[in-house]
Amino acid sequence: MRRRVTAALTLLVLTLPACETGSPDAGSTSGPAAPGGATAGRSVILVSGDGMAAAHREAGRLDQEGPGGRLAMDALPVSGRLTTDPAVSDVTDSAAAATAWATGQTTYNGAISVDLDGEPLPTLGAEVAAAGKATGLVTTAEVTDASPAAFFSNAEDRDEQESIARQYLEEGGPSVVLGGGADVWEDEGLTDRARDLGYEYVATAGGLASAADSDRLLGLFADEVLYDEDSPEVSLATMTATALQVLSADADGFFLFVEEEGVDSAGHDNDGGLLLESMRSLDDAVQVARDFVATHPDTLLVVTGDHETGGLTVDDGTPSTGGDDSSRGRGTGRGGEGPFPVAGSDDTFRLRWSTDGHTGEPVPVTAEGPGSEQLTGTHPNTHLHEVMRAALLG
Repeated sequence: MRRRVTAALTLLVLTLPACETGSPDAGSTSGPAAPGGATAGRSVILVSGDGMAAAHREAGRLDQEGPGGRLAMDALPVSGRLTTDPAVSDVTDSAAAATAWATGQTTYNGAISVDLDGEPLPTLGAEVAAAGKATGLVTTAEVTDASPAAFFSNAEDRDEQESIARQYLEEGGPSVVLGGGADVWEDEGLTDRARDLGYEYVATAGGLASAADSDRLLGLFADEVLYDEDSPEVSLATMTATALQVLSADADGFFLFVEEEGVDSAGHDNDGGLLLESMRSLDDAVQVARDFVATHPDTLLVVTGDHETGGLTVDDGTPSTGGDDSSRGRGTGRGGEGPFPVAGSDDTFRLRWSTDGHTGEPVPVTAEGPGSEQLTGTHPNTHLHEVMRAALLG
């Protein structure tokens, strides 16, 4: 069966206090009253598998749960689909897709929360912070990468990572920033600037464990990405649990963006081993979020992907002609298709890749909590912005 989140992480999340103002006690089954008797929203956790669509979820399910099993992300009670069209192309990149989530507007590929003329758009992160709520981001990519950046900054080009980092610090950005990308920050003296502005800066797993009581937290655990084999082992689940501990201290609620970037990299490299590792990492983080929501029912939890990467399909383990049937490891390119064992059985499965780029396939979305029912059916990705904004700001 699938690898479970450690007992320590689960205990940490389950013992977090509910937000004070109007929040339920830990044992309560309903949140603060809303019109019509529904649970009112106060906080939102958005979990993204970058590049994840239906086949990636199915591959993760077979690897972790096996026949009849369900991932934590697929056990959420509400499900739907999001289309991912950007404004001026048929296939989106992460920047345009995250801009749709963060602003409710479509734009061009490469844009970070700016319109077609390059003019800045109001971001969900900025609006939530202005309303007095806490905000945070957790990612296995560089913390200034396109998806998290769209919620907390504006840039005409996603590669403007120094500018994005400065906006985090100097323009009311997230109070919790955890992930990779230390090179950008250290080369520009931005970790020192963060300390000057009241952030506690950590760079190791031990430092993160001792910083959970901080009000403002910057953790950079790799020069670039966290899923590289040479990166230190700071898991997405651990970062998510720590972020929730910090952010949930805000009685007004919070917005947290969580991202597993390895799914997208696996798709670009057609690397089945990395894909399965990344799906395990992602679902462990989802379980942490679900454990939190279980005692904080005023929290909307959404799990989705920004686009599909790799043109992936899942096949049975019958050997194919012309491939490297023995390939099982990471970094194996187009040979990285398996066969891989199906958990709890003697069966195997293969991953078939049709491209090393993005595709226009709609992505699944699953959710629970206040407003989650609005995600049933098929919607444009901008609709997710509307749902999250309503939960956070009314």
